[in-house]
Amino acid sequence: MLQNDVSQTKYAKLMEYIKDEIIMGKIKPGDQIPSENTLALELSLSRHTVRKAISMLVNEGYLYTEHGRGTFCKDRSISRTNSRNIGVMTTYISEYIFPRVIQGIDSVLSQKGYSIMLKNTDNDVEKEALYLQEILSKDLEGLIIEPTKSAISSNNIKFYNALDEHRIPYIFIHGVYQQLEDKPQIILNDSNGMYLAVKYLLELGHKNIIGIFKADDIQGIERHKGYANALSDSGMQYDPNNVVWFHTEDRKIKPYSAIEGLIKRKKKIDAIACYNDQIAFGIYEKISELGLSIPEDISLTGFDDSYFATSCPTKLTSVSHPKELLGELAAQTLLDMINDPEYSKTSIRKIIEPELIIRDSCKLRNNLSE
Repeated sequence: MLQNDVSQTKYAKLMEYIKDEIIMGKIKPGDQIPSENTLALELSLSRHTVRKAISMLVNEGYLYTEHGRGTFCKDRSISRTNSRNIGVMTTYISEYIFPRVIQGIDSVLSQKGYSIMLKNTDNDVEKEALYLQEILSKDLEGLIIEPTKSAISSNNIKFYNALDEHRIPYIFIHGVYQQLEDKPQIILNDSNGMYLAVKYLLELGHKNIIGIFKADDIQGIERHKGYANALSDSGMQYDPNNVVWFHTEDRKIKPYSAIEGLIKRKKKIDAIACYNDQIAFGIYEKISELGLSIPEDISLTGFDDSYFATSCPTKLTSVSHPKELLGELAAQTLLDMINDPEYSKTSIRKIIEPELIIRDSCKLRNNLSE
């Protein structure tokens, strides 16, 4: 039950154990914890050690004692609901779309007198677990979350269940775990966005379109779905050999090495539809390095309509991502959930429809062979 760490005092171990039980919702507000004698006996600790751990938890606001009755779990919801603090957890902060999403969130929350506690997971499941546990220990009124590796079954559902236990409202952005797909969410129609890009390429006469997609987030899965649907609706056969999948860990290498390999093997490629603008910019550089030209040799599309699209030497055709709007919608919806707990119980799923932004990176091709 308690970790065997000699560097940590016995009372601190007990304190952390009880605190974790409270944070995870296993000990609920008003629940009575076992007496000092019982804890000392069950855990082979001295009463002095138990008393010190309980005293510190009382001082930290997790427990309270009533003379002659015992020690109970304190209801922290009052201090939480008056904190005027909102947690925002994203996969990245410095990446190109997130500052504007956060700007949209802050523009709404600051007007209402709220402050933001910002965390980024680097799309790492273990970091997400640590931050969720930390967030559960803070006085936060609500939480806006971009899920980590959302296409993969999450091992952190217990923390989201704990948020529910503590009645802390939360809303997902950009995607949601399959286990929590009924939870409130603000998302972009990623499938339709990629559909628009690939349909455009097909209308320009492209027949050998490579798709590059991220395998471990739901956005990548949905964008791949749009790619496949556009091919199908145009009567084109889907070829899995025309799809490059990459993961968070190999995102800086795999897309570019895969395209280089295809080109060197003389595979027919007349267009590449990329998961996002950042990947598309890197593909532009790789193709230029190989002595080919965009769009004369290969047409190229991105996704997110970011500064990568406009700063590329050949400006990229891309799919819009209303970043500030998404942040604003998430923040306003969360405030509605905070102000009306019954609203939180309704099915909240708001979908933003993207548009295709046509620039210079695609070329009409009339006489291509199959």
